[in-house]
Parts: sequence; structure tokens; C-alpha cells
Amino acid sequence: MLSLNELYRGFRDPDVIKSLAKQIAITAAKYPGQINIMEVCGGHTHTIMKYGLNQLLPANIEFIHGPGCPVCIMPKERIDHAAALASLPDTILITLGDMIRVPGSNGNLAQYRASGCDIRPIYDPLDCLTIATDNPDKTVIFFAIGFETSTPMTAVLLEQAEKRNISNLLFHINHVLVPPAIDAVMADPNVKVNAFIGPAHVSVISGAKVYRSAVKTYNTPLVISGFEPVDVMESILMIAKQKVKAIALLENQYSRAVSEQGNLTAQALINKYMTIRPSFRWRGLGPIADSALMLRDEYRHRDAEQVYKEQLPNIEIDDHKACQCGDILRGLSKPKDCKVFGRGCTPETPLGSCMVSSEGACNAHFRYNGVTE
Repeated sequence: MLSLNELYRGFRDPDVIKSLAKQIAITAAKYPGQINIMEVCGGHTHTIMKYGLNQLLPANIEFIHGPGCPVCIMPKERIDHAAALASLPDTILITLGDMIRVPGSNGNLAQYRASGCDIRPIYDPLDCLTIATDNPDKTVIFFAIGFETSTPMTAVLLEQAEKRNISNLLFHINHVLVPPAIDAVMADPNVKVNAFIGPAHVSVISGAKVYRSAVKTYNTPLVISGFEPVDVMESILMIAKQKVKAIALLENQYSRAVSEQGNLTAQALINKYMTIRPSFRWRGLGPIADSALMLRDEYRHRDAEQVYKEQLPNIEIDDHKACQCGDILRGLSKPKDCKVFGRGCTPETPLGSCMVSSEGACNAHFRYNGVTE
């Protein structure tokens, strides 16, 4: 059996990466135009910047960082919802990871926590069951975020809460979907994107099939890629070959984990408890139709948005005027184009969501390229 070190070594082999870089350069030289590749997932952005893959590519291939970080695309009004819920008496708000540091209109959840609100960041959503059981006199609200990758865990959590009759556990659903975001990016009249690297973990759940419509509609190559450096470089080569041949195909580089249909069990579980939300406002992209999920009507008793409808603010709030996260998420600007990047906006003092998450484009540029990139 391969050890983890042996497994990863093959995907980070310098000689293989150099060989792929050479093949990419030879192939791209045959294409007369610019190849602008949007990596949809923030995990790919992290890999590209950490390993300097962007520095290995010819001049006519450029990365455009996409909106694929669930923390980065969460609008301020949703953070304000979380803050309002956390401020209710006898309430425990639970959320995942970096969500606690994303700026809302009146500060982030970490600041509300410091002021006395019971806000608990966790890594395993099923911890909510223990917290709710241990605090029967309080209302526990799970502020659920994420793309298709993390949605099944929320569905499992809800199913367990129903089976165990844990009535004091509610949900604020903020799960969003990748394909509608691709549509929103391509609908922009100023779009520069003409190829996509498709997300890895998302595709394990949803399957490759969900991208076929985008490839056909926009005549744009899309290659589903793994996260390791060799994965990404091989995916770029696959895209370059398509561009040279003037074809647009959906290809699956990450076939060791992604199938055409995806995880049907996870999909069925999600569909049992959730349905499509008519519209959801993405930070930087605005409202996108059918781009998010919400609880089905039969589970409205667990929907914090319904239970506390009168207590939640309903005003849409844009980012700080100096912040260019919106343009960055749409691929119209790069982090270095923002006047506050690395100055007023750093991972320690983020003004925008792209700087908060480790998968955010601004955070990755700051950590691996520095403010003078």
C-alpha cells in the first residue's frame, strides 16, 4: 500500500512539472490568441500561487481567479443575519472555519463573539448534535455554508436531528452551486475567460455532467482538475490542446475521484431535505437565479430564516468602496489592481472577503507573491 508521502510525491514531482511546462509552451505557441483560464475553485488558486505554477506558463496563458470560495462569495447581509441570530437571547450560533472572520456591515462574527455572543466555529457539522443535546435550554443555529462539497454534511446533520428529535437545532442555509456561477461569469459583457479549470471536490459530489451545458453554451473548454501541481499542469495542457484544435470539450483529468454522474447517494440526500432557492446574492456577482439551496417546506420548522424572519435584516449591503473583491471574483481585476491590497487590507485586517479565506485570491496572492506582485 502506498504511503501518503509516496502518493503525493508523484503529483509534486519537479521533473514531471517541468516536462508538462515544456509541453504547454510548445502547444500554446501554436495558438494565435490569449488563453484566459478561470480556475473556479479557490483550492486551485491556492495550488497555483503556492507552487508558482503561473510563473511556469507562456505569456499567452493567464489565470483568472474565479468565485469558487464559499467564504469569499458570502454577501454582507448574510453575515448580518448570522450576527442578528447570535445576538438573540439563549442562542448558540455555530459555523465553519473562516466564516467567523468575514466582515459584515457592523463587524465580523469574531467581534460579536468577543462582545459576549455564543459563537462557535467548528470543523465537523455533526458536532452540532452534541452541542444541541448538551444545551437543551438554548436554541442552536447552524450557519451552513459551502458549495456542493459540504452540502451533504448539512443534509446528514439535519437527518440526524430529525431522527433523534433534537428540536432545538435550527439551520440557516447558505449552500451555493457552481454551474450558475459559471453562467454569471460568462454573462458579463466584459468577460475575458475562454477556458475553465473545473472544481475537484465539488465535482466528486455533483459529477462531471453538470458542466456539459456550460461547455456547449459558451463553446468553452472545461477540464475538471485535481488539486496537486501535476494535476493542474496536466489540465492546462489539456486545455491548450483543445484551443489549438479549436474545439470545446468537457474533460475529466481528475478521473481517479470524479465520475460522470457523481455521488448519487449524496445527491439524493441533499434533494430530500433541500430545494433550489429562486435567487441568491453572491458577493461581487450580485443576484444569481437558481444558484443556491434552501430547506424544503416540510422542514420550515428548522429554518432559522423563517423562524426568525421578523428579527433578521433584509437590506442588501455592498462591500467597502475601496475593495475590489467584486471585480476580482468576476475575473475583471487582479488582487494587485486593488488600491488597498496589502495596505489597508491584509489577512490580519481584511476589508473584503477575498482576503479572509485561505482559498481567497487576495489571500493567496498576499501569502505567496507578496504585495509587490
